[in-house]
Amino acid sequence: MSPDLLFLFTDRIGVFVFAISGGIVAVRKEMDLFGVIVMAFLPAIGGGTLRDLILSQPVFWLEDTQTLGFAIAGGLAAFFFHRWLENFRPLRWADAIGMALFAVTGAAKAAALGYGWPVVLIMGTMTASAGGLLRDVVANEKPLLLLKSEIYATAALLGSLVYFLTSLWTGDEFLAFVLGLGSAFVLRALGIIFKLSLPRSPF
Repeated sequence: MSPDLLFLFTDRIGVFVFAISGGIVAVRKEMDLFGVIVMAFLPAIGGGTLRDLILSQPVFWLEDTQTLGFAIAGGLAAFFFHRWLENFRPLRWADAIGMALFAVTGAAKAAALGYGWPVVLIMGTMTASAGGLLRDVVANEKPLLLLKSEIYATAALLGSLVYFLTSLWTGDEFLAFVLGLGSAFVLRALGIIFKLSLPRSPF
């Protein structure tokens, strides 16, 4: 499998799994099918859409309409199979892969446009996590991005940083992509396994 095909395949998994997460939240809120599909779109494409708007770039799903199909499929899966999916732990790992990939692709897009490290890190983290924040706000839930006990956005931030530094020092885009993706995934995996979290204020 070529690197481009591997990235495309992983990206589709990320969109599908993120869409399921939005759909499950909608089902818990007893929304109808339309509401479930709408909620599925938010985590699946929300972060990338916000990134492209801020960077004044064409919104990615206008050119890659297959992404919308995968988001709809994720919403339908949540609508019909939510009871089974909520207890399917491998989804958590697929979500971690999607988060890591979205972080690196967001960082790569900002870097390709010539932005410095602050924007690259912000765009990478936003692409990976802003959609989930939108989902929680629309569903009137406490934002898990801000309250989640396990490390999530921090992993996206690390992946974006590793991508940027590797690309800057080596000039090897593929190596930067792999190392950024790997570092984000490993930190997220450690957070899942060992329940790691950032320190909170003692007051």
